[in-house]
Amino acid sequence: MEELGKLISTRIDKISAIKEMGINPFPYNYEVTDFTQDIIDNFDDYNKNNEEFKSVSVAGRIMSVRLMGKAAFCTINDKKGHIQLYVALKNIGEKDYELFKILDIGDIIGVKGIVKKTQVGEITVYIDSLTLLTKNIRPLPIVKEKDGEVFDAFADKELRYRNRHIDLIVTHGVKETFQNRVKIIKNVKAILDSKDFLEVETPVLLPIYGGASASPFTTHHKTLDMMLYLRISLEPYLKRLIVGGIDRVYEIGKCFRNEGMDRTHNPEFTMLELYQAYADYNDMMNLTEELFEKSCKMLYGKTEINFDGKKIDLKRPWKRLKMNDAIKEYAKMDVDSMTDEEMKAAIRHKGGEIKGAFIRGLAINEIFELYVEEHLIQPVFITHQPLETTPLCKVDYEDERYLQRFELFINANEFANAYSESNDPVFQRKTLYEQSLRRDVDEEAAPMDENFVQAIETGMPPTGGLGIGIDRMVMLLTGERSIRDVLLFPTMKPEK
Repeated sequence: MEELGKLISTRIDKISAIKEMGINPFPYNYEVTDFTQDIIDNFDDYNKNNEEFKSVSVAGRIMSVRLMGKAAFCTINDKKGHIQLYVALKNIGEKDYELFKILDIGDIIGVKGIVKKTQVGEITVYIDSLTLLTKNIRPLPIVKEKDGEVFDAFADKELRYRNRHIDLIVTHGVKETFQNRVKIIKNVKAILDSKDFLEVETPVLLPIYGGASASPFTTHHKTLDMMLYLRISLEPYLKRLIVGGIDRVYEIGKCFRNEGMDRTHNPEFTMLELYQAYADYNDMMNLTEELFEKSCKMLYGKTEINFDGKKIDLKRPWKRLKMNDAIKEYAKMDVDSMTDEEMKAAIRHKGGEIKGAFIRGLAINEIFELYVEEHLIQPVFITHQPLETTPLCKVDYEDERYLQRFELFINANEFANAYSESNDPVFQRKTLYEQSLRRDVDEEAAPMDENFVQAIETGMPPTGGLGIGIDRMVMLLTGERSIRDVLLFPTMKPEK
């Protein structure tokens, strides 16, 4: 820390020295006409056989410098990439060259010049004008030699997450991941917009939470003197819009769950939820396949990806498997013929538990999670979950113990959840009320939402609903193994 303090102090002194040269180290603006990668990709447009040269004006952060007396090479980064600059005393004049010699890695400059290739063939901007745009005083992390080994001062992922602004500057591939995140979300929206879905915004602060089994974050509104909750799901208000006659509706927004953090969970996360009137869970499966497959093709031009050493193919159609059949296939158990005690023993054997009174449907779901999920690598829709797993879904026509529901699994992780939505107001009131009664044994059970039930009583058409975890979708398509690598600013425990 003492060494860092000295470096910062030295750079602050440089600011004074630069001002004494009659130069403003923090000017107001700079006209940029070109970007680094565009110059490299279209070199022939900037240099026609070393006879016609197009002048460029670029700006970026200095990332390396090589001084050679009266000339120097340096590299700058901008939003699209990096490019080499040739800085010569004879081209920019004594004052600007003296300025350049006292600049540091991390400073932001603007330059003008022409584009050529060096003798070794590297595309380079030969500058004739230099402007200091921002003087950096806090040094960037650098790679050092330590005990004969290369030591990266910013390799610690905790440091990277806490200092994402630096991570974006110095860590290769990070900016590309977040650019791809934006592309994926734009592609999802484009697909839905083309199908006449309406994008909306629904409340984040709610008087009653619901739509999922999770513990909420709470806050207090002073004027109304009431408790409010950060939403755990987008579902309750989107369904009200279906009742109101908006037949196709979606939202991509933040949800918040006061729960543990791990490789695939962050308390604040992004969800896509959509609802389509006159559709069911089969339509939602088809739409889910389309969203994933087309997003993959958009990024890579193909449907196959490599993730964590596994080849995963997102080409439609995907396997569809009932939950009980999946348990038979992967766990070699027939839950329909097992006694309650046999099921309890199977759950205990894997360290699982059923909260409160034993309920067979919840036990089946627990067995699936404990024994089956880890085997689901290629895309598969697990359908027909037990009735007790959700109060918001229609029962299956053939066997009312099970639901018209699916969960999408890829690489042993859940990516989507969808229903043929319950629109029977009597059944809906009953199931939501029964769920609320479990709050004494399960703190994640949602309270009764009377206003929501009254909305369903107004009349909701047959509807298919779908929820996709955007963060997990981005993880899959960008090859990132932790949710923190696809969130610009993940939730972190404060430093002491």
